[in-house]
Amino acid sequence: MPKASVKRSINKKKNKLIEFVLDIEKYPEFIPFCLDSKVYDRKDENNQILIIADLTIGKGPFSDTYKSDVRFNKKDDTINVTNLDGPLKHLQNNWKFIENNNITEVYFDVDFEIKNKFLNLLMEKSFEFGLNKIADAFQKRAETV
Repeated sequence: MPKASVKRSINKKKNKLIEFVLDIEKYPEFIPFCLDSKVYDRKDENNQILIIADLTIGKGPFSDTYKSDVRFNKKDDTINVTNLDGPLKHLQNNWKFIENNNITEVYFDVDFEIKNKFLNLLMEKSFEFGLNKIADAFQKRAETV
């Protein structure tokens, strides 16, 4: 299973960055390979925001849509994402936000496996490059909003 972590320091308040990450419907505007997104449900319950959303990821003639369960924990400033349906056999990604003097350290961990073993093997070879492209896109966009 491809697994990796990235850390970025961004000159923004953590609450703005959390709102930014939870604005899933804007992902196709700036994330490489993200072709479409749709939020089906969003609930603010006690100390959590719960979201069910689809992302369509692809390049050229290849694309696929997966459904995710996104949970923002307001107490510890974490966002946890797991897959519900689609081409992924397994998805777990976690965001953690720590602010210090208007600079927010953003930690992003991802662990996934694609059901198609051949595609999974291909992803393992290019995963780190793709993850860094996505992290760069998030940081660039976050610094301009």
